[in-house]
Amino acid sequence: MQYVIGSWYRRDELAKRSCIFPAGYTIGTMLSGLLMAAIYKGLNGAAGLRGWQWLFVVNTCLALPVAAAGFFVLPDVPEISRAWYLSPADVALSRRRMELEGRANRGPYTRAKLVRILTGWHLYLLSLLYVLYLNAAAFGSQPAFALWLKGRGYGVTAVNAYPALTAGLTLLVTVVCAWTSDSVFRGARWPPIVFSGLVNIVVSSGMAAWDIPDAWKWACFVLIGLTPGISGIFFAWAHEICSADNEERALVTATMNKMAYVVQAWLPLLIWPQVEAPRYPKGYITMAVFGAGLIVTALVTRWLDLRERAAKARRAGNAVGC
Repeated sequence: MQYVIGSWYRRDELAKRSCIFPAGYTIGTMLSGLLMAAIYKGLNGAAGLRGWQWLFVVNTCLALPVAAAGFFVLPDVPEISRAWYLSPADVALSRRRMELEGRANRGPYTRAKLVRILTGWHLYLLSLLYVLYLNAAAFGSQPAFALWLKGRGYGVTAVNAYPALTAGLTLLVTVVCAWTSDSVFRGARWPPIVFSGLVNIVVSSGMAAWDIPDAWKWACFVLIGLTPGISGIFFAWAHEICSADNEERALVTATMNKMAYVVQAWLPLLIWPQVEAPRYPKGYITMAVFGAGLIVTALVTRWLDLRERAAKARRAGNAVGC
């Protein structure tokens, strides 16, 4: 989906559009706790089903129409788009916009191209950057807040509802970071990423210490919502870095997403074991380390990108001079 988004929007639009898509996930996370609380209160025991069983029924009713809509609504890419809601003039304008942006059209995966992609830094560094981000921000998806609330004696409704505060903050940060990256920072993608890493270090270090006042724990559980929600900015940056080669852009964005979730499939089993809840010493320390790694990797990526752009500018200048 992020590849499709990167095929339609310019640099000054890309972060906003790339972040709107994952913002839906944040809204879902925020509403899911409230939905679970409402189902538990209103439907628990109805028709002989428990509250958690009703949750699956309601989720299915919500998901099926969305899945069906995706088949009819997704526009593909401008080169081959036949979306029913776009006129031929709209599609032609979109193609022209991407030409002016310097975003390459589709081409064959030649051996030389694959060698260049596999021996360059784009694939590996951008994938590492997203792996560090997604797994450093994984604390927001952990049940730590709910388990801590349960341990403090809060009821089922409160345990499901209060974590929505964290998701609500994530949604706010998603909007702010996306718009400022496109406008205030003039297309720079690294400032929100560095900010996310810094917040992760501060909050995770406090939680790793654990013996802190309850007020600070409340703040940490909520403020961790400042770290996720900017996944679209990583993909916007990848689209821009790989603009000159469509196949590299497709491969890099797919690898970023895939590798991040491959790591997330096994890492929580090691650092978030249920027997350590809600203390999770390994989890919080790992998050702080990943936050620091995220900052370093973002700055290295920025340096390499600037160096690469400067080299292209020099080559273009030499070509004009000749």
